[in-house]
Amino acid sequence: MTIAVTADIIGSRQLADRAEAQRAFDETIARVERDLPVATQGLRPTVGDEQQAIYPTLEAALGAILLLRLALPDGVEFRYGIGIGDVGRVPSATSAQGISDGPGWWAARSAIEHLEALQRRAAPQARSWIVAHDSVADQHADAVRWANAHLLTRDEIVGAMSERVRRLTYGRCLSLTQRELAAAEGITQSAVSQGLSTSGAAAVVEGFRLLGLN
Repeated sequence: MTIAVTADIIGSRQLADRAEAQRAFDETIARVERDLPVATQGLRPTVGDEQQAIYPTLEAALGAILLLRLALPDGVEFRYGIGIGDVGRVPSATSAQGISDGPGWWAARSAIEHLEALQRRAAPQARSWIVAHDSVADQHADAVRWANAHLLTRDEIVGAMSERVRRLTYGRCLSLTQRELAAAEGITQSAVSQGLSTSGAAAVVEGFRLLGLN
């Protein structure tokens, strides 16, 4: 199974400093890829406001996307279209690597379009959605339905977190102790505990661990 991810910058035209925002994206992506090196092809800019990545499993994609959501600072964020389907390359005289194309990318684009509609209607905090291409939809139907139900809840919890609580949750996903997090933030361990316990972070961390990535 190939998992194609298209990450679309939210509100790019309203960003006060697009270059500074891109720096934040680049640094955060590099950090997540160091902390969780699961991508077949890391998240990289393509054209306009989009970046693309390829993952070997749905679990790897969901784990990486969660860490990106938690690590990005306030004011800069992606919506993530996750496509299940084959990905290949079309030969091109202008590119030695060819042009990446295929059903996985088409499904990821459909997921982005669904997310945009979902954000306008029922779930403003939704940031992630999965679509399986028609060629593989039947064999992945149950997994896609269950994962999307999980993502809706996860996105709602993460969307309500402060930037600090997101950082703390990121650290707990990587198995840092509350004492280590308190030292890094310059706050007390009890403040860390309170921030995590009142935000739903424990459920997010447990969901990450159930993905079996660490």
